[in-house]
Amino acid sequence: MTTEEIQRTKQKYGIIGGNDQLNHAINVALQVAPIDISVLVLGESGVGKEVFSHIIHDNSQRKNKKFFAVNCGAIPEGTIDSELFGHVKGSFTNAMADRKGFFEEADGGTIFLDEIGEMPLSTQARLLRVLESGEFLKVGSSTVQKTDVRIVAATNVNLEEAIKDKRFREDLYYRLAVVPIRIPPLRERREDIPRLFRRFAEEFSEKWRMPKITLKPNAVELLTQCYWRGNIRELKNFVEKISVVLQEREVDGQTIKQYLPDDGSVSLPAITAPANHNIGNDSEREFFVKMFWDMSKQIQSLQEKVQELSGEKPITVTTHDNMEITQPTVSPVTGHRNDITDIEEYVDEKVSLPDIEKESIIKALRKHNNNRRKAAEELGISSRTIYRKIIQYDINV
Repeated sequence: MTTEEIQRTKQKYGIIGGNDQLNHAINVALQVAPIDISVLVLGESGVGKEVFSHIIHDNSQRKNKKFFAVNCGAIPEGTIDSELFGHVKGSFTNAMADRKGFFEEADGGTIFLDEIGEMPLSTQARLLRVLESGEFLKVGSSTVQKTDVRIVAATNVNLEEAIKDKRFREDLYYRLAVVPIRIPPLRERREDIPRLFRRFAEEFSEKWRMPKITLKPNAVELLTQCYWRGNIRELKNFVEKISVVLQEREVDGQTIKQYLPDDGSVSLPAITAPANHNIGNDSEREFFVKMFWDMSKQIQSLQEKVQELSGEKPITVTTHDNMEITQPTVSPVTGHRNDITDIEEYVDEKVSLPDIEKESIIKALRKHNNNRRKAAEELGISSRTIYRKIIQYDINV
């Protein structure tokens, strides 16, 4: 295929990028589309495998016939045979009438079997018969039916390993993988990440009617270093999140670092804050984990004191950020009266840490007449963090 044909295909299906591996995959899909054979699309979750099934169908002789996309991993094992091949009345409980399956409905067209590696072995045997002879049986029926369906399958599972583990039929694998097409993961096409970011930023700018978010050079560098375990799907979700929660529209590396995945999927060095580093500049995760850990220990201690004293003496406990949890005024912990009563919490054994976080933010906002900057300063967090938490907890003071 020519470069112009590949480019037109990208524009039609919204494919972003100029990576050589990606171009090769599109080229193979266009070449194999007019030839009526099975195709196996390989790639990790989130790389866009279903798009390639549409490219193949739309450029085949079946383009005017039906197209069905079936996620094999999302259908329970007990019902997948009925979904694919149909059933007859009375074949199982609640089978109140005959039902056509996807292979009967798609006769003459194309079926995209996503996550084929999750298909049960018994169903794999039925599928192999369809591929070899075009024949199938409805569940509960002894009447052989014929169908003319092209199959495009996709998986993020290593099928060769699944064959060794007896989880996938070797004969079915060779039937499906007549022409394999491998879609590269995002980490193998890092040069496309900035272009994908800009496209998603434009989409969410239009969707949410807000100025488009852009990246400074050091932020672009961090973005391209990320592993992106969820590939394009994860990147798109990331762009939507920061488009909504960030107030500034031009983002630097220090800001974007707080939102990059922290589940081990980022190829970045660990950052250790100096001992005199202000807590307000740390990530929200580090701050709240520390705050909640301290508070949970103090709440437990307070509960024990309350039970011990049975309400006869008041208790005051001050957290590391000067937040006070009080029961009236004289504290056996400090041994003197404490008149600071900005925030009062009455101990509840069922209290959850998110509830404490939300209530702390609400009370700080009320104290400062909804001034987010001052409330954030009192809590020891950044303005960006309190803004995100207001959205997360739907706080309306």
